[in-house]
Amino acid sequence: MFKSKVLLLLLFTTVAFSQNQLTLIPKPVSIKLNEGNFTLSQSTKIILNDLEFKNEVDVFNAFLKANYGFELQVLDNSKSSINTIKIQRSNTENKAISAYQLEVSSSEIEIASKGSAGIFYAFQTLSQLLPVQNGVLNIPSVKINDEPKYEWRGMHLDVGRHFFSKEFIKKYIDYMAMYKMNTFHWHLTDDQGWRIEIKQYPKLTEVGAWRKGSMVGHYNDQKFDSKPYGGFYTQGEIKEIVAYAKERHITVVPEIEMPGHSQAALAAYPELSCTGGPFEVAQKWGVLEDVYCPKEETFEFLENVLTEVMALFPSEYIHIGGDESPKTRWKKCPHCQALIKKEGLKDEHELQSYFIKRIEKFINAKGRKIIGWDEILEGGLAPNAAVMSWRGTEGGIAAAKQHHFAVMTPGSHCYFDHYQGEPKNEPVAIGGYTTVEKVYSYEPTPATLSPDEAKYILGAQGNVWTEYMDNPKHVEYMIMPRMAALAEVVWGTSDAANYKDFQNRLVKHFVLLDKMDVNYSKAIFEITAKVNPSKGNNGVSFSLNSAYDNSGIRYTTNGENPSIHSKTYLNPLIISKNTTVKAANFENAKQKSAIIEQSFFITKSTGKSIVLKTPPHENYAIGGAFTLVDGMRGNMQKYGRDWLGFWGKDLDAVINLGKNKTVSKVTIDVLSNEGSWIYYPKSIEILTSENGKDFKKIKQISLLEITEMKGIISVNFSKEKAKFIKVIAQNAGKIPDGKEGAGADAWLFVDEIMVE
Repeated sequence: MFKSKVLLLLLFTTVAFSQNQLTLIPKPVSIKLNEGNFTLSQSTKIILNDLEFKNEVDVFNAFLKANYGFELQVLDNSKSSINTIKIQRSNTENKAISAYQLEVSSSEIEIASKGSAGIFYAFQTLSQLLPVQNGVLNIPSVKINDEPKYEWRGMHLDVGRHFFSKEFIKKYIDYMAMYKMNTFHWHLTDDQGWRIEIKQYPKLTEVGAWRKGSMVGHYNDQKFDSKPYGGFYTQGEIKEIVAYAKERHITVVPEIEMPGHSQAALAAYPELSCTGGPFEVAQKWGVLEDVYCPKEETFEFLENVLTEVMALFPSEYIHIGGDESPKTRWKKCPHCQALIKKEGLKDEHELQSYFIKRIEKFINAKGRKIIGWDEILEGGLAPNAAVMSWRGTEGGIAAAKQHHFAVMTPGSHCYFDHYQGEPKNEPVAIGGYTTVEKVYSYEPTPATLSPDEAKYILGAQGNVWTEYMDNPKHVEYMIMPRMAALAEVVWGTSDAANYKDFQNRLVKHFVLLDKMDVNYSKAIFEITAKVNPSKGNNGVSFSLNSAYDNSGIRYTTNGENPSIHSKTYLNPLIISKNTTVKAANFENAKQKSAIIEQSFFITKSTGKSIVLKTPPHENYAIGGAFTLVDGMRGNMQKYGRDWLGFWGKDLDAVINLGKNKTVSKVTIDVLSNEGSWIYYPKSIEILTSENGKDFKKIKQISLLEITEMKGIISVNFSKEKAKFIKVIAQNAGKIPDGKEGAGADAWLFVDEIMVE
């Protein structure tokens, strides 16, 4: 059943409990710690009267054999209650099949559940109660009643941008099982590679699985290597992985992208496009214009592909993508335009809905359901489709209000390709800033839903897009320990207000990850900072915090790196002039964290009150409006923490300087990265007012001027008396044809507004 001792360690090796806190992740619903221990030994017997649970017992025995050198004898009946582990079916009617009860006394262990999933989860918890090291295997006496809140507790992995071996996929599944997660979303096809063998269409892997080179560095660099790259999974390997996951109570949901993200398939079969090609498997990341053409031979192809896919994956849902599908080719395609007219469709968005509905009808006829990214809402949702809400929570809310099931996976909390620590200290990532604490703070069920609508929220999942992850160790670094935080969220026992409890358990849990040789991120040990207005309305207040004791924080303001002899951090620092703060944590005279460095640029607007007419998008809203006047300028290369993002919306900000002041210069930073759909604003207006009602336009900056200034917009003007400063940056609007993401709303990224 198991290939190696290492795989067993991945699933079961655990950290020991200390004092009154059990380092269980996810935390059980109900737990009572009693006096005493149960000592597990070779003489302990497992009492199993229901063969339905034999797989779970076998997995546990295999773990014991690999890690402690022995297995337990399994009996189908015993009157003894001494030194036994009793497995029994629960008769509790109102409990789910994934619920379990685990009771440990000094003489026996009792495990009960209505279903095999609950038994498996009980063994996971029992395994976490065992000590890591060999020796006397004492398990604390405890009574646990536990069950998950959400049905969909998922992790996603993109193998299209970078391919990962069968062995690593199993390891990934082991990580999920350790945290009682139950859905593996396997992103198998994209523009950059087709990764699943389809016997009827051999060119999909002969051609579509291989590209001539890949992007290197960040997308902004536009650099490529010329190393052939690729790989795919045979149907035999897929069956093996699906079976491996099933033993661990994990459902594998395959994703076959359509109609967009399909250039790898079109490179193999160009006749499925609108233009006829030729095409190559894409080497660059992003969104490409060539997509499937909605003609009969395309639907025949996709139905044949999906038939083979469904034979491999028994999952209830089949993911059909549906995201980021440009309409450029469809707008110019005679067949597409004729089809729009024939079917009485309004536009190309309704044509995509027609496309998805045809695929759904086919999949439904096979007894399955479709799930797709939230773009499938556009043009009308297919009758039985479920929605995966990634662009925020709006898609999931819209689906639930229409009584369609939804999985919540917003970029704001669930994208594990974002930076998780100070971007300056992290390996290159796509952007964003999603810490462990932010993941842990997520609530999958939107508060705006009624109790009846809330029933349609299946759960949540973490997404792992691998443009910037080209090896397993890097994937481990990006998912761990954020996966642990999300696992507790979807289990339903997270408490954002008591994050410190989770953090304490997680730090102890790292003993497990160390023994497993997991390349987890240690960003949690970084000093984190928070900026607030200062009480005297002069500059900002800069607070530091550490996962360790804050008494170990040392800092400098003179440009030198901190040492054990530097100033000890006691209270928030008041920053009222241009300053660079450097800080690190020390323990026993040794540096325990990376150095954080933050430069402050103090102007008349720093720390002042600011109001936005339209809030930023939730994915890029860290710090809210105050981010624009916090004295910290965003990094132009690593746009993560310090930028506000507006998707299709303008920036309209009013800063209250507190009293009339003489002003003659306003500086604002904006970004451009067209591959990521980020565009300079069409224009920027500067206005002033003494009363906050009557504004006078001082200057307007054109797109040409913004481009020439490379996004660092300094506007000088004659001296003005003003209490209020208004800055309006007009969003670029719809992305034009010929550009990546054509037809979609452009992003506007803005940071510090400095008034002098």
